[in-house]
Amino acid sequence: MTRKPTRRQSSAPTIADVARLAGVSPMTVSRVINGETNVRDTTREAVNAAIQQLNYAPNPAARSLAGAEQIRIGLLYSNPSAAYLSEFLVGGLEQASRADVQLVIEKCDVGPHEVEVARRLVASGVDGVILPPPLCDAADVIAALAESGTPVVAVASSQPADPVNAVSIDDYQAAFDMARHVARLGHRRIGFIIGNPNQSASLRRLEGYRAALDAAGLEADEALVQQGMFTYRSGLDAAERLLDLADVPTAIFASNDDMAAATVAVAHRRGLDVPGDLTVCGFDDTALATTIWPELTTIRQPIAEMSREAVDLLVRDIRARRNHRPEPRRHLLLDFELVRRQSDAAPRRRPRDAH
Repeated sequence: MTRKPTRRQSSAPTIADVARLAGVSPMTVSRVINGETNVRDTTREAVNAAIQQLNYAPNPAARSLAGAEQIRIGLLYSNPSAAYLSEFLVGGLEQASRADVQLVIEKCDVGPHEVEVARRLVASGVDGVILPPPLCDAADVIAALAESGTPVVAVASSQPADPVNAVSIDDYQAAFDMARHVARLGHRRIGFIIGNPNQSASLRRLEGYRAALDAAGLEADEALVQQGMFTYRSGLDAAERLLDLADVPTAIFASNDDMAAATVAVAHRRGLDVPGDLTVCGFDDTALATTIWPELTTIRQPIAEMSREAVDLLVRDIRARRNHRPEPRRHLLLDFELVRRQSDAAPRRRPRDAH
């Protein structure tokens, strides 16, 4: 039999390509991929950047021959925002594939059974667990995982517990920047919809909003602050309460895009123009922000990147422990961005404003 020669796909990057781009040896790339600790942080960052730029995926067979042990990571999720969860899963799955680790995804509703679900996940044989919000602040879950000796990365917690690694943004500064931006447009009555009170990020965003109003010389009116739960439904209810006030706000800043989108819907139902009659701003920059009209001005939180960093941080922690060289706990703070679109504008002058 005559066999046709197999043609190598030139589009698939190799470990040598990664090494060339990062300016290191292939052996160093291998050490980074395998999570070995005897690599400088600057070198590790250069290699990871090259891996991401080339979209390099390590060859599982080669990893097996090299003696790398398979890693299984658990991801416990309980998030009311489908848009947030979708971006988070995409980032985590991409990084898990790139690092050749198995990602086990488990639903875990916040409540009396959350610890039982976490313990069951550990018993299934996972080597570490990622906790996105709201579980990132679930003290009972974190305590149970710490008791079992399971490495944990909390994502988007503004006050991560001591035993865990963490990835987040500066929620206080992000909310401060957005509220200051709205105040600089000329708004004097700025409503705010709080997120889930059990999440540390909610409190930090509220603190940032209040600090920005104080810096702008605006009087704090507690009637302008309404409770939400990071859900679309809670955003509808909070927006109704704000727009029922005798002295209505000219702008509403919601703690996530779901609640901001709900606010836009309430405004439309009441015949209000956004942003002519009401400026609406959100937080997260999920896909929802650009699928409604008008598109939302919002804070871009790098959700997928936070998930990728969480997987990378957890894999490094697990491999370091296997090498009996545990690393110190780390809290990575990623950059955010204020993204202006079509939902914000200066307040419209009404006849009463002229007097």
